[in-house]
Amino acid sequence: MKDTARKHWSKRTRAVHAGSRRSQYGELSEAMFLTQGFVYPTAEDAEARFIKSGEDEYIYARYGNPTVAMFEDRIASLEGAEAGFATASGMAAVNGALTSMLRAGDHVVSSRALFGSCHYVLDEILTRFGVDVTFVDGPDLDAWRAAMRPDTKAVFFESLSNPTLEMIDIRAVAEIAHAVGATVICDNVFATPTFSDAIAQGVDVVVYSTTKHIDGQGRCLGGVILGTEEFIRKTVEPYLKHTGGAMSPFNAWVMLKGLETMDLRVRAQTASAQAIAEALQDAPGVARVIYPGLADHPQHALCQAQMGEGGTVVAVEATDGQAGAFRALNALEIFTISNNLGDAKSIATHPTTTTHQRLTDEQRAEMGITPGLIRLSIGLEDTDDLVADLLDALELA
Repeated sequence: MKDTARKHWSKRTRAVHAGSRRSQYGELSEAMFLTQGFVYPTAEDAEARFIKSGEDEYIYARYGNPTVAMFEDRIASLEGAEAGFATASGMAAVNGALTSMLRAGDHVVSSRALFGSCHYVLDEILTRFGVDVTFVDGPDLDAWRAAMRPDTKAVFFESLSNPTLEMIDIRAVAEIAHAVGATVICDNVFATPTFSDAIAQGVDVVVYSTTKHIDGQGRCLGGVILGTEEFIRKTVEPYLKHTGGAMSPFNAWVMLKGLETMDLRVRAQTASAQAIAEALQDAPGVARVIYPGLADHPQHALCQAQMGEGGTVVAVEATDGQAGAFRALNALEIFTISNNLGDAKSIATHPTTTTHQRLTDEQRAEMGITPGLIRLSIGLEDTDDLVADLLDALELA
């Protein structure tokens, strides 16, 4: 049966115990129910379950599964949400949260600085089906106010943008959105559940790519949508269970195991990221360092108030543009060149030619993505080793 987390438990304790369900065998580790279907004692029981399933009653893995339900309950407890729906990937969560609630003629306001695929969903997919989307400069609260309309149904933003680490004032934007009755949807990947209080700060719906810090070891794709019981059960679930974006039971089990160590990993990675950002500030080959934990970041005070720490990602602009960035990337020995983040292994990414390559030069410029920009996801290696690796490589820039 489901084990409800105590309200006084800390996030670290919830990450280990919340949402646990044990079978009749009393297993210690969460059980993996690797099944696509479920059986019914009688035809009448099958009929009754399709009309209304009770707690811990399942029909089909696309609709729900005990292992997936454990993960949904656990991450919802961490985030302070009433319910969650786990998805096949982070982008399935972004798309599901938006598409499930929108229809032709609706209006969405979004921050401009977004992950490339998030931008694609808003700029290409939603508009294709008649949704009007307005992009604004995320930190500019007057721009948010000016963009709101009576038909604005949702606002969307990344609480800490990918890859330029631009912060959104969650409380202020939520207040502006709620004044016109809009639903606030926040992609919270860079903030992580460890540093996030997005729902307490006014967000209605939080989405995560669990592929990142929640798994944390580069094994499985996954995502989750978190919100009120009504939004998840009546809006998100009907859309996703019929369109097939559900998380697999195996991946949910991996995410449960990832949650157990997430707090320890993220805090260690963040401490390294702070030290690395400070070490790179005046280093040869570095034009600028972007990190919310640095005092010169434009939203440093907001970062301290909203997250308390700067997070696990550092952005560095190499001198000599793309050529300099490529020289630095190719000289790295510990950092691996890839496009994931939040991993135990440190990863370097060149957004202009990978994650944001489909955007125009003008769009990238509007987001602050320059040809020399390198996104660094800080892993769990020794901090001094990482600093030395970066200093040696960036000097070649």
